[in-house]
Amino acid sequence: MSQGYSIELYFDPALENQVLKAWNVLARRQISTHLIEIESRPHITLFSSPFVDIAKLENVLRNFCPKQEPLSLSFSSVGSLPLENNVLFLGPTPTLSLLQFHSQLCDALKKEGIEIGIEYRPDTWIPYCSVAEEVPKTRAAEAITVLRELKLPVSGYGMDISLVEYPPVRELFSFSLGMHQISEI
Repeated sequence: MSQGYSIELYFDPALENQVLKAWNVLARRQISTHLIEIESRPHITLFSSPFVDIAKLENVLRNFCPKQEPLSLSFSSVGSLPLENNVLFLGPTPTLSLLQFHSQLCDALKKEGIEIGIEYRPDTWIPYCSVAEEVPKTRAAEAITVLRELKLPVSGYGMDISLVEYPPVRELFSFSLGMHQISEI
């Protein structure tokens, strides 16, 4: 039974591997293995909702993605979200191109009548890439110290946008930015 859907921005292989290194270091230290266990991929969530019209979202993304170029990203900070499941993340430098990209996606969603929750609206959205979830409060400081040991910034590109159903994480479809092909999962 699905609890929700999200539109996720996936990275080029080199950047994805840099994020996976952080996941693996935290797993080896037995701080957090949740993202690995749910078979997530490193990403930035662009939109999330408990209910969606999948066909409508597919149409929006099919039209949106070819008009976009791969998005330059640089993860330059480490942070945490004050949520009950203690999320630690790498924060991308909030460039104008990243913010415009997200805003244009939201505009495309709104044109199709898709409601955007407050946390994903352009004026309140905080872009981040989770590196640990469900971190025990007693281990949070240690986890942040481990993440600070990463050689930041790590840079690369956002290359694909996917619609994901969760949990468990299941990619429904994916579109490459700037390309006219689709990958059906």
